[in-house]
Amino acid sequence: MKILPPRVANIAAAAKVLQEGGLVIMPTETVYGLAGNALDERAVAKIFAIKGRPTENPLIVHIHELGMLESLASDVPPHALRLAERFWPGPLTLVLQKAEKVPSSVTGGLDTVAIRMPAHPVALSLIKRANLPIAAPSANPFMGLSPTRIEHLDPKITREVEIALDGGPARVGVESTVVDCTEGMIRILRPGGVSRALIEAALGAPLAAPPQQGHRSPGMYARHYAPRAVLKLVDGLGPNQPGLTLDAPQTARQIKMPRDPKAYSASLYDALHRLDRLRVKTIYVQQPPSEPEWEAVLDRLTKASTAL
Repeated sequence: MKILPPRVANIAAAAKVLQEGGLVIMPTETVYGLAGNALDERAVAKIFAIKGRPTENPLIVHIHELGMLESLASDVPPHALRLAERFWPGPLTLVLQKAEKVPSSVTGGLDTVAIRMPAHPVALSLIKRANLPIAAPSANPFMGLSPTRIEHLDPKITREVEIALDGGPARVGVESTVVDCTEGMIRILRPGGVSRALIEAALGAPLAAPPQQGHRSPGMYARHYAPRAVLKLVDGLGPNQPGLTLDAPQTARQIKMPRDPKAYSASLYDALHRLDRLRVKTIYVQQPPSEPEWEAVLDRLTKASTAL
């Protein structure tokens, strides 16, 4: 795999790979994605195979302009369009009724499709140059820790990819918020880079409760986003426990995390990758606050700490 800076010529080369059915690593503002042509079933099959991802788990399709929605979704309700106009480009994914041209392999066999417009300039340029909707789940083995820097990429992924575009560290650092727009009430399927409060403010109405079962969105498995080490949530770290703390570190293997939820999100996966590289057996994480603005962080830590 070639790791390339995001120059015009390199973006063009990556776009050509996508057009020919290959895969590339694409930076976004959330995490790095394993990108392929969403309309090419062979490319989609490669994504599932490389990640070891269950085929029932739908992929998110990435676009570069609002006009692409018309060919991918058979129905875009007014409330969904309002969210798109408010938060795109950005870390918000809309689940909509799929158009006939979208392969069922992309949607996990569902009649819905998850779509977002990333806010990273390299991602937008790549999608525009390829002139294709791009399926791009996080570029990590299934259930593993998502990469937010190029150095986080797992060799199991990179050996199957032709080009990786290095877009620097991800600004948001956790995956997009996924909202189901197919019913009268919008519901969050996965909390992420856009908060519940911002979505409710944009709609002027509260959100519905999430479904209790099923996989209408990525990130709905009980265990996900997990480092190689066992992750344990604790009230506070002891002097010899490696992990993430909101207090002063007591050892070099403790990483002080920000008390701001956005800053915490942006640095979370990188901190966990750093501890994984130290080959610690257990990562202890001081329980973050339970306020609503911490919802995405708590979701990731809870899933990462769930046993197989």
